[in-house]
Amino acid sequence: MELHLSAHRYTHRTPDWAAAAVAGFVACAFFSAVEMLMVLLVTGQSPWVPPRMVAAIVLGPGILSQPATFDVSIVAMALLVHAAIGVVLGIVLGAIIAPFRLDSDIVTVSIAGGIFGLIVYVVNFYVMTQMFPWFMESRGWTMVAGHVIFGAFAGYMYWVLRQMDDAGAPS
Repeated sequence: MELHLSAHRYTHRTPDWAAAAVAGFVACAFFSAVEMLMVLLVTGQSPWVPPRMVAAIVLGPGILSQPATFDVSIVAMALLVHAAIGVVLGIVLGAIIAPFRLDSDIVTVSIAGGIFGLIVYVVNFYVMTQMFPWFMESRGWTMVAGHVIFGAFAGYMYWVLRQMDDAGAPS
């Protein structure tokens, strides 16, 4: 039995950019839904608080002082911002996964994605709060869990989409 300890060393391997972008988009949409549900169930706050916080990145913090009710323009902006962030993060994750061959199996790619999600949490809630301080109030285990789930799901989706691409590729 031969051990493949060097299987995850750096190699020059180009990510599947489309799979990475779609994986990030899908994972971010999933994360947004889970985040809204967790806010409602865990904190008892309105599920419209997270979309307002995200939309405030573009629309300004003034929208945070309004009641946290459904507003189509705020939700639309939050969706656009989250979609853009998701695509960018998916591409970054793909750029990490591919050269280290972390997509060799579903467990490895999901763990790598989960670790990536944890790093994204730290950046979002401890670095980006310098520019967007209203996110400080959301620090905590629910957001840590949500970001780890986001990353693991993005990694999983990248793996699935790569499998689909490989299956459809001509021999």
